[in-house]
Formats: sequence, C-alpha cells, structure tokens
Amino acid sequence: MKRKIIEIDESKCNGCGLCIPNCPEGALQVIDGKARLVSDLFCDGLGACVGNCPIGAMKVVEREAEPYDERRVMREKIIPAGHNTIMAHLRHLKEHGAEDLLADALEVLREHGMDPVAAGVFNPVKDASAPTPCQCPGSIAQTFEHDDEDDAPAGDVKSELRQWPVQLMLVSPNAPYFNNADLLVSADCVPFAYGDFHNKLLKGKAVVTFCPKLDQTLDIYVDKLTEIFRHNNIKSVTIARMEVPCCGGTEHIVRKALAASGKEPEVSVKVVSLDGSEIIG
Repeated sequence: MKRKIIEIDESKCNGCGLCIPNCPEGALQVIDGKARLVSDLFCDGLGACVGNCPIGAMKVVEREAEPYDERRVMREKIIPAGHNTIMAHLRHLKEHGAEDLLADALEVLREHGMDPVAAGVFNPVKDASAPTPCQCPGSIAQTFEHDDEDDAPAGDVKSELRQWPVQLMLVSPNAPYFNNADLLVSADCVPFAYGDFHNKLLKGKAVVTFCPKLDQTLDIYVDKLTEIFRHNNIKSVTIARMEVPCCGGTEHIVRKALAASGKEPEVSVKVVSLDGSEIIG
C-alpha cells in the first residue's frame, strides 16, 4: 500500500541518535554510524522523530510500504519496554490526533490486563501535552500569562507570547491555549522582518510558525493544522507571510487545512514587505 513513512537522507545523517528516543515504536536504529529505518511495519508515519533531527536529515514521504500494525507494535515493542515507553507512545498518538491507533493501543493493553485510563495513569485529554520521559523540554506545552498593563521597562518591547512551543511540528492540537483562541499562523521570517510583530500581529493570539519553502513536512503541517481547527473553537485566523511568492505557501497550507476541517473562522492575511517597513495586505 502507499502511505506516509519516514525517509532518512544518509548523506546528511551524522548518527547522533537524537531521533531514536522519539520513536518508541522501535522503527529506528543507528547502524554503521547512520540512523536507519529498520522496519516499515513499525513506522507509523506521524513524524515525531523529524522535529528532533538537528540537521534536517529526516522527512515524511509517501511511498509503497508495508502497512503499519499498531497492535503488533504494542505487543512486540511498546509493552516489553515498560511503563515509561507505554506512556510516551500513548501520548505520541494523542498529540498527533491518531485516535484510531490510540484506540487499538488501549485495546491491546486491556488484552494484557492493563488499562491506564481506568487506572487514572493516562488521561487522553489531560495528558495530551504532558511531558514524556523521552520528550525534549523545548516541546512541552506551556501557557504564559501577561498583564494587560504595559509593565515593560522603558525602552524595552514587551513580549506578547502566551504559549510554548510555537513551531507547528512541536505543538499539540489539543493544547489548551488553542481553544477559543484567535490564531496567528506566521511564516518563520515574519517576526524577524516586522519590527512591531508582537504588538501588531501577535498580541492576544495563540501562534504557530513554519517555513513553507524550506520545511520538508508540509503534508504533516496540513494534517496538524486540520486537527487544531477540528478539535478547537478557533475564533479567527490571521495568516502572516512575507511578500515573496514562495511564502504564499503559508496561506495555501492554512486554507487547505481549513477546508479539510470543515471549519470557517474569519481569515485575514497580512503580507509583510521584505524590508519589514510595512504590512501590504
């Protein structure tokens, strides 16, 4: 069958192994100094490992591959590895909106006399953004509170960031800061180019950011945004992009995800000039 699966560029891979802890399914190993996909069967194609490759040697592609078998992965890889790996795997599935796979995983646990939901160990809603034993601290969901009054020291620009993380690959669609939010979807270059980014674009909004030209995970971005729109009440969407043509992909990805989600929030597009001096749209 043709499906999404991990592809590793061996010419780039330096064998650091940072991807390995983020694949509790056991599909990756470092062999002869390179990370390698050792089994199509064990790769779910959700791409949790991609964001943990420091040199961009991994991406999700669509190709002919053996179907992923969640039940076999649970029996052969996850359960034998113990409690921490089980919890990491369940949260991984929930964070990526893989509800069918999560249901299969929980059913296998019940067949083995384990039920983390009934035991109160794993709450699939509450724990969706909780840190796992293998999770990088930079991807743990956090919400920041800001006073309405401007209390920044004179000469300083007050941060309007209300959450962490912000990179679309790292956020959980079920993070609490998305529900009932005005969402800013920003191309990576916008905050660097536009000097008043925090006050004019970010203030009062949840935010996700990505690069529509250089990132190799655009299909995953569509899927991730679709889940954010589908599972939350997003009141409005502001798309912030640069004026260069390639940055138009930012809007394309958002509108494709909105169509897939069936949601129709108010959408506005802000196009920033290359010198950052103005918002064109």
